[in-house]
Amino acid sequence: MKKYNLLLLFMTISIAFVAQQTNYNLLIGTYTNTPAKSEGIYTYNFNTSTGNTKLKSIAKNVANPSYLAISPDGKFAYSVNESGSSSSVSAFKYNALTGALSFINKVDSEGADPCYITVDNDNVIVANYSGGSLAVFKRKPNGSLNNAALVIKHSGKSIDPKGRQQSAHVHMVKFTPDKKFLICNDLGEDQIYIYSYNPKSKQQILSLKNVLKTTPGTGPRHITFSPNGKFAYLAHEFNGSITGFVYSNGSLKKIQEIGTTPQGFEGRIDAADIHVSADGKFLYETNRGDANTISVFSILSTGILRFVETVSTLGKGPRNFSIDPSGKFLLVAHQYTNDVIIFKRNKLTGKLTYSGKKIEVAAPVNLVFTK
Repeated sequence: MKKYNLLLLFMTISIAFVAQQTNYNLLIGTYTNTPAKSEGIYTYNFNTSTGNTKLKSIAKNVANPSYLAISPDGKFAYSVNESGSSSSVSAFKYNALTGALSFINKVDSEGADPCYITVDNDNVIVANYSGGSLAVFKRKPNGSLNNAALVIKHSGKSIDPKGRQQSAHVHMVKFTPDKKFLICNDLGEDQIYIYSYNPKSKQQILSLKNVLKTTPGTGPRHITFSPNGKFAYLAHEFNGSITGFVYSNGSLKKIQEIGTTPQGFEGRIDAADIHVSADGKFLYETNRGDANTISVFSILSTGILRFVETVSTLGKGPRNFSIDPSGKFLLVAHQYTNDVIIFKRNKLTGKLTYSGKKIEVAAPVNLVFTK
């Protein structure tokens, strides 16, 4: 009888462990000011074995929480509130078990239309698109935010004839893999700023190390790093091209420029997002506009990209996308068709096929997986 009870206990623990490994939270940031009428930040359960999803929680009365970030300890969540000149940054307590977000406080974003947010143990940093600035906020032990400790305003412009580069537009802030530097892409200036990062400092949190000029009129948007930290890949919004770099100690050295649209394509491209798979073997990039596609590239040992395929994202306005923790699925958020399409991902070839499953949610922008 004792052996039977021990066996039963072992089986119960094993099943719980497997369940823990196959069920993750998927947080979805949205726009709440659209006709689709999103209610705020949605948390779904995502099963990595089946690709099935189930709504767990909605954080309501949050204005335009388009981009999200989870603290390293998983206890707190932060969102931008992308609302023009009245934009702010919100802090929440995060219950991973229920998926619930409990509002703590919010502070002025110190720039119009924050469109990206990142967090570490000490600070929350946002990119203010229309404001052309980045702002750093100190975190308190209870997860709340102080008013901005540092605001850096850019003031340049570039050559885009359609008027999208008449002023600075900070589009992304991202830590380098070694956490020693912060990358800041300015779409309006066609420049990448690299700042030395001193998280504990009160006055010199960021200090400029270098500025890289990108091809004029291309609009640098998002950047991603390979898991080994050796390579970086930059997506240009206006023409959909990808620039590959070798990364080392705060320096980016260009090694490749490659396109993502067929030769002769004449419509709007509006590249959106770019990510490397967790195994470092494949890179993915989305285009919006008239394209609405996702392109797949294999990554050689030298960091050079080799084209694999381009497929429809099966919706309009693919913004952020995310590969699930198992690597078996890739999810694409469509801002204008109000859904998240779930693709199966072949780990050996990198290729994508529609799973037949999707999440219907209003104006989704950002997808974040957590345990």
